[in-house]
Amino acid sequence: MSPSTTKTALWRGVRASIPFIFVVMPFATLFGVAATEAGMPLTQVMGFSLVVIAGAAQFTALQFMIENAPTLVVIASALAVNLRMAMYSAALAPLLGDQALWRRVLISYMIFDQTANLMTMDDETLPTQTTAQRTAFFIGSSIPIVTFWIGSTWVGAALGGQIPPEYSLDFAMPIAFLAMVAPALRTLAHMAAAITSVVLALALGFVPLNLGLLIAAVVAMMVGAEVERRMT
Repeated sequence: MSPSTTKTALWRGVRASIPFIFVVMPFATLFGVAATEAGMPLTQVMGFSLVVIAGAAQFTALQFMIENAPTLVVIASALAVNLRMAMYSAALAPLLGDQALWRRVLISYMIFDQTANLMTMDDETLPTQTTAQRTAFFIGSSIPIVTFWIGSTWVGAALGGQIPPEYSLDFAMPIAFLAMVAPALRTLAHMAAAITSVVLALALGFVPLNLGLLIAAVVAMMVGAEVERRMT
């Protein structure tokens, strides 16, 4: 494979990530504002985003910290929300796992909703790519999102007090997930999994520590896999 081919895949990943930047920025800014208002100093806010890079888990942990929940509950709740990353890892392992350990570590750090979904859709479009090409695409899609996530967190933490209240930023999270899910609903199996997850997530809203979301996700994957098996 020529270097130019890898470079092409890298820039294709960068271009694919651009739409998500516009929802990552307000989402990260909102976290920076919320964390600062909760009393966290700038260094802790930035450390939080640098280490975790998972908005839903960060907001979940922050909410429990505000409520003075026990440390174990804070950690368990954040991990429960973030267990979907294990599902992403399992899905991406056949595509990106056949390479050096340090590269797998770097890739695992950059696995989050947007990059995992972009990688999956890119592989469906170009299934004959090599591992190096897939890795280049994944890194290309990750760098802009990580950069703007960290930068926007700083903006929210450092300048959040100057953002007018009428400029509501809490729209970012639902829009980000809609932008990822909608293009993936291309088959009956996808739609069955999506409908199952929505129904169960709503029905299991009473389950503590957001574990209802995990139950809904697991059952939805089982339903989608079974529908796909019967169709094939």
